[in-house]
Amino acid sequence: MSKLILRRIYDKDLPEGYRVLVDRLWPRGMSKVRAALDLWAKQIAPSPELRKWFGHDPEKYTEFKSKYLSEIEDNPYTNEFLEKIRKALEKQDVLILYSAKDQEHNDAVVLMEYLNSKI
Repeated sequence: MSKLILRRIYDKDLPEGYRVLVDRLWPRGMSKVRAALDLWAKQIAPSPELRKWFGHDPEKYTEFKSKYLSEIEDNPYTNEFLEKIRKALEKQDVLILYSAKDQEHNDAVVLMEYLNSKI
């Protein structure tokens, strides 16, 4: 069965699969060719205001997570996004890609937990 895989877009030797970037901003220094995305789901990323408030501060992570989950629930794009992920999973693994340096305290980790609860 296909699975969701969370990875940093800059990682070497990413596994094969449907590649989804979940950042609102394009990753620095990453060419579109190298990224080889199937989907850039910037609509599902945290709002610019929330992203700027969080600033990747681990001390704000718990509150950030709560606020971001609320944004996901209220986001009109969420159902479409979930459907795209479900369809991709029918055929192959899905790579949820992000660019943050902190691999434990970022929006993709929150989104991955959300996806695992819905799919």
